[in-house]
Amino acid sequence: MNKLLCAVSLLATALPVPVFCCTGVSLYTSDNNLVQARTIEWGESSLNSKLIVSPAGNIYTSIMPDSTDGLTWTAKYGFVGISVSLDNIVGEGINEKGLTAGVFYFKGYGSLAKFDKNDTSNNIVDMDFVRWMLTNFSTVDEVLAELPKIKIVPIFISPDGVPSPTGHWRVADKSGRNIVIEIVNNGEIQVFENIGVLTNSPGYEWQVTNLNNYINIQPGTIATRNFGKHVAKAFGAGTGSLGLPGDITPPSRFVRAAFYLFSTPVRQTTIDAVSDAFHILDNFDIPIGSEFAPDQQEHIPSIPSATQWTSVIDLSTLTYYYKTMYNSTVKSVNVVNALNKISKKETYLPLDNGKFNYEEVVF
Repeated sequence: MNKLLCAVSLLATALPVPVFCCTGVSLYTSDNNLVQARTIEWGESSLNSKLIVSPAGNIYTSIMPDSTDGLTWTAKYGFVGISVSLDNIVGEGINEKGLTAGVFYFKGYGSLAKFDKNDTSNNIVDMDFVRWMLTNFSTVDEVLAELPKIKIVPIFISPDGVPSPTGHWRVADKSGRNIVIEIVNNGEIQVFENIGVLTNSPGYEWQVTNLNNYINIQPGTIATRNFGKHVAKAFGAGTGSLGLPGDITPPSRFVRAAFYLFSTPVRQTTIDAVSDAFHILDNFDIPIGSEFAPDQQEHIPSIPSATQWTSVIDLSTLTYYYKTMYNSTVKSVNVVNALNKISKKETYLPLDNGKFNYEEVVF
């Protein structure tokens, strides 16, 4: 079994510990320029994520769950992204044409096509799907046109035939088109127009419908109200949001992200939208330990947060911003500049130095 399959098998068969939790939001400027933002959480251990700078021209082969070769393709476009677990698993990225794609955990609801070892020429595993999109296409429409021509299969299948959990995907381009792709029922592809929010399970359609339960939630403070002779007054600002769910489950994060997103003013510039995106996603930073039951405390790893990194992508300027659990200083990478500075070989760079960083203020 190769290193990639070993890593995925460990994730799939781990003890009852936290799983990937992701929260994504999409912000548009007044000129319809799009900013894509997301967090990624994993409370079991460090994901060893790295910054990927990948030029056009590289040849890729998707390795099947039985370690044989699947689809082989040559990259038309270069991209910048961030890896998860292993260098060749792309969690999120943007290519030189302004197409972005990212995977969000979808355990219990995603159901990929069944793997047939006798027919693999057009197969890719789910953890190669982001890379396949970023290296091949410049628009969402191009992705959707070619999607029926491939078969997406699990990256790992246990000896008793159980596939590893999969994800669902967010894809957008410079025109502002923004979709969610879900694969269910052993390979049925479903595509949804993204309202601007994505988390995890259950399915996207259910998550959007669930917003109907929160139509009473609104920004601001509720006016004074009389209960007979008693005058009821707000204890403080924000009483319009009473009832907003504050837990870390995917449905609650979806509702909370939607509330913050759609109460945020529309900005004129993308840099202002980038700033807003980081502030919104600060509400979804999950402290380490909060996902562990009392009898699992001994499993808490020595990392500072379950939210291991937060990224914001400006599609109009092809700029990738990110911060990490070790360093809250925002870093930026311009896709074109990065691609021009590397050789023809895919390059992996550390996101930070692996230590909690701060600067002392000296008077």
